[in-house]
Amino acid sequence: MRKLLYFMVAVVALSACHKQEVVQPQFSGDAISGVISEMTDVMVNDVTNPPLAARFFSYATLAGYEIVSQHDSTFRSMHGILNEYPKIEKPAGLTGYSYQLSALLAMMETAQKMQPSGAMLAAYEQQFLDSCRHSGVPEDVIANSLTYAQAVSKSILAYAKSDKYNRISNYSRYSPSEEAGAWQPTPPGFFAPVEPYFNTVRSFTLDTCSQFKPKPPVPFSTEKNSAFYTLMLLNLEENAADLSDEHQQIAAFWDCNPFALQDNGHLMVGMKKISPGAHWLGITGIACQKANKSFSEAMEINTLVSVALMDGFISCWDEKFRSNRIRPETAIRRYMDATWKPFLQTPPFPEYLSGHSTISAASAVVLTHYFGDNFRFTDSVETRYGLPSRPFASFQQAAIEAGISRFYGGIHFMDAIDNGRTQGLQVGEWILYKTGKTASAGSKAIVQK
Repeated sequence: MRKLLYFMVAVVALSACHKQEVVQPQFSGDAISGVISEMTDVMVNDVTNPPLAARFFSYATLAGYEIVSQHDSTFRSMHGILNEYPKIEKPAGLTGYSYQLSALLAMMETAQKMQPSGAMLAAYEQQFLDSCRHSGVPEDVIANSLTYAQAVSKSILAYAKSDKYNRISNYSRYSPSEEAGAWQPTPPGFFAPVEPYFNTVRSFTLDTCSQFKPKPPVPFSTEKNSAFYTLMLLNLEENAADLSDEHQQIAAFWDCNPFALQDNGHLMVGMKKISPGAHWLGITGIACQKANKSFSEAMEINTLVSVALMDGFISCWDEKFRSNRIRPETAIRRYMDATWKPFLQTPPFPEYLSGHSTISAASAVVLTHYFGDNFRFTDSVETRYGLPSRPFASFQQAAIEAGISRFYGGIHFMDAIDNGRTQGLQVGEWILYKTGKTASAGSKAIVQK
C-alpha cells in the first residue's frame, strides 16, 4: 500500500482565549493524486477498459470538486454547467468537519461503489482515516467529514446511474462485420470489441455525441494507386523488427493497453497496464505539484481533465463504431505481407479515430489553460511499470507524441491520428467554454506539426 500521509497537520486555535485547540488536517494536491493513483491500481487489477476508466475518474473527481465548490466561492458548482448535473446541498446542520478531508473521502466513497473491486478502495479509505487519527485529527472531525462525503457521494452516484451506462448490458451483442475493410478481432486474444455502445452514454458537456464528428476516414481500397494503400505502405515500413530505438521507446511509453497479452509458448500471460486516462491524470498530478497548486485548484484541474477524458472518449467511440475501420495489423497481413507484425499489441476496437490522439489533445488543451503553453515537465507516470521518464516542453508536445506513438506502434493509420487530434482539440476547447474558462467555443489550441 502506497504511503497514505499526503497531508500536513496544522493546529488551529478556536479563539484567542486559551480554549482547547482542535487539530485540522490541511491537504495538498498530492492527496488527490494519491486517491487517483489508488483508483488506477484497482483499474489495473480489474482490467478496466479506457472509456470506462474515464467514467470512474470523472464521477469520483466531481464528488470531490462539489464539496470544494461549496466552500470556496472561487469555484462554481457544476449545476447548470454539466448536462443534467443536479443541485447538491450541504447536509443541513452539519458542522465540525474538514471540507478537504470530506472532498477526498467523497472521491473514495464514489470510486469504491462504482469500481468492481471497490473493496480494495474501502480498505485504502480505512487506512487513510487511520493515518488521520494517528496524526491527531479528532474522531468527531473524521466522523463529520465522512458523513458529509457520503451525502455528496450519494448524489453523485445517482447522477452517474442516470447516464445510461447501465443500460448497455441490455443491448444485443455486437457482431463484427464481414465486409471488406471492416474491423475484425486481432491476435493473440481475439477479444470482442470494447464498449461498442459508449456513444449512448450521457456526456458531460457535449450537445450530441457526434458534435465534433470528424471527416470520414480514407476509404478502404486494395488498389496500389489508392490513398488507403499509401497509408498501409507507411505502416508497412514501421515493422516491429525494424523500429528504431527511439520509436520503440515512444511507442512503449504511451502504450497504455489494459488488454495486452504475452505469449509464453503454451501460455498466454496478461500484462496489466494503466489506461490512457490514468496516464494523463498522472501528468496532471505532476503539473499541480510542480506549480504548487492549492488543494482546491488541483481538485478543479483534475476534475476538468477527467471530464475531457470522458467526453473525448464518447466523441471518439461514436466515430469508431460508425466508420468501423480495419486495423493495420489485419489489413497489412491480409493484403500485403502475412509476416508483418506491429510493435504494440492491437487493442480490441475499430481503428478510426485514434483514441489516444483524441483524449491526449483534449487533456492538453485543459492543462495548457491552467499552466500555459510552455510548461516544462518530466513525465514519470510510467516508471512504476519499468519505463524511464520522458521530458516535455509543453502538454501539446506530449499529446502529439502520444498520438504518433500509435503509428510507431503499428496500431493506427496516420489519418486516424491526425483527425483524432483535431477532434480532441475541439472537445478540449468546448469543455473550457462550457465551464466558463474561455469566452469563445472556437478552438484556439495551437496545432503543432
